[in-house]
Amino acid sequence: MNKKYEPLFKSLKLPNGVEVKNRFVLAPLTHISSNEDGTISDIEIPYIEKRSQDVGISITAASYVEPLGQAFPGQPSVSKEADLAGLKKQAEVMKKNGAKALIQIHHGGAMALPGLTPTGEAAAPSEVEVKGFGQQETHVARALTVEEIEHTIESFANATKIAIDAGFDGVEIHGANHYLIHQFFSPYYNRRDDEWGEHIKYPLAVVDAVLKVVREHATPDFIVGYRFSPEEVESPGISMELTEQLVKTLSEKPLDYLHVSLMDIHSTTREGQYKGEERIKLLLEWINGRVPLIGIGSIFTADDALSAIETGAPLIALGRELLLDYQFVSKIEQGKEDEIVSVFDPERADKHDLPDPLWKQFVAGFYPLPRTDQETSQTK
Repeated sequence: MNKKYEPLFKSLKLPNGVEVKNRFVLAPLTHISSNEDGTISDIEIPYIEKRSQDVGISITAASYVEPLGQAFPGQPSVSKEADLAGLKKQAEVMKKNGAKALIQIHHGGAMALPGLTPTGEAAAPSEVEVKGFGQQETHVARALTVEEIEHTIESFANATKIAIDAGFDGVEIHGANHYLIHQFFSPYYNRRDDEWGEHIKYPLAVVDAVLKVVREHATPDFIVGYRFSPEEVESPGISMELTEQLVKTLSEKPLDYLHVSLMDIHSTTREGQYKGEERIKLLLEWINGRVPLIGIGSIFTADDALSAIETGAPLIALGRELLLDYQFVSKIEQGKEDEIVSVFDPERADKHDLPDPLWKQFVAGFYPLPRTDQETSQTK
């Protein structure tokens, strides 16, 4: 291995004492490849096994905690007893080479697809019109009742218990990317005038419910992380000033990491008092060493990974790149970084070792990433 990449392979101890073997994290990636009922399909197992083999932490695709929250076709479920058998198999292969296996627990809220939910509707903190995954037209999500809000919190808790029973090493609470927890935190999505209109109340309620289950049913080495989006384009939306409040509050909780969702790890703040400042730098200042931060965004080469870790983020997540080349980490470790595949090739015979549904999404240009057949790919 080239000596300059050694910092990427140092182990890291999480707050609960768990040692992670290196600084690489498999990001939670939508693969649209689970069975129709949300159970784990046969094609998911080799897909996740390959991409977990070299990282320190491996996180599953967003997995819905109740059917009303399903936001993608082929999305995995962590909501019912019938999910356990497949989840056990998934956790086993993810941990096979020493990665810590985490399941991302998720509820789509407004972004749930009405065609996939049991009642043919989506529900959110407040009524809102949105366009969900793959939709050409918008749909209207109704406002959740107080009883339904409380039920969603119980669903996150129940999903955590299922993850424990399935043998996962931890869970990541999905509070990012315009899904339910994010929606409650956002002034754009949450315009309620009852107690749940307090933007930080719901995210903290979910965190506390998950941590309670972990205390009661898991061993002390069970990992709990939280993913968040630092800003949103909607107005009035989540600002870095609001995120400062969230991050400082979460840093006081017994969480094992925070995970910022970014398209570019070096991105800067869009507006407000912190406009133009690097988001990662601000977040690290606010966290102040209390919990590790996972950084992510546009890491396609070994030098990109090195530049990412040099931001000060203790852990870096790989998303699109580990889909392009599942041997990314091992190639750096073996001094073969020049052999890394960093561009999508729609003519590859091996289809980048992707499940067929995900391969078709890539070919169609659904995700922005470097391609051989054009300079850049636009999302549709």
